[in-house]
Amino acid sequence: MARNEEKAQSMLYRFREAQAAELGLVRKRERRPALASSVNTIGECERWRRDLLGEIARKVSKIQDVSLSDYQVRDLNDDINRLMREKYHWERRIRELGGADYSRAGPRMILTEGKEVPGTRGYRYFGRAKDLPGVRELFEQEAPQPESRSRGEIYKNIDADYYGYRDEEDGALLEYEREHEKDLVEHAEQMPDIAEPEEGEEEREPMDIDALNAEIGTVPNQKQVEEYLVNRRRQQLLDKYVSEDLKQSEQETKALAGMQ
Repeated sequence: MARNEEKAQSMLYRFREAQAAELGLVRKRERRPALASSVNTIGECERWRRDLLGEIARKVSKIQDVSLSDYQVRDLNDDINRLMREKYHWERRIRELGGADYSRAGPRMILTEGKEVPGTRGYRYFGRAKDLPGVRELFEQEAPQPESRSRGEIYKNIDADYYGYRDEEDGALLEYEREHEKDLVEHAEQMPDIAEPEEGEEEREPMDIDALNAEIGTVPNQKQVEEYLVNRRRQQLLDKYVSEDLKQSEQETKALAGMQ
């Protein structure tokens, strides 16, 4: 009896839905095109991509339900992966039409929800599917350790090419070197000549390394070199200005003494 009532209510619902669609009160739901290549506008592609994202989000949320059986979880996980592949086709079609590139700038939240087993070619497990019997063991397996090789095995495949002894036989490398040398020569020809120091401009004296070593006694470090340069510059200033002051005072003394 209850079954007949459910059937009657279902038929009444479908009748009212069809009647509302005829009157224009409810927009009839369109089916998503099976092939993304059959759509030629970016706006429509974006619309079906958003539709897919909403469906994927609902199924990812549903697969967390603890009341689902293992068979239902597997079916839901297969549906999510199928929808993910379909979403990729729509995103590729959007890129072909000149739209956004979602492979670089798209949301990654759905991908982070799923976990991929190495060697499954992009198949991901979402929600409770990661705890299914047989799947949990795949994630618990440790990654294989790289095979260690002895030093002799490593050097066995190393020849003269590794050390660059036969680079002169590489035509592409020689051509690159010729082009690079030509560019350097042209750049050097365009560089201005080194300017001579103008009259009155002080020439920088070279550092007397021997005198510095004799003064310090050992090879100087950076701090010692800086101290030596500061002291030498101070002495030069003293010799320059103090000697002039002495000459001037001496001339004044001679003038007062009437010796001129």
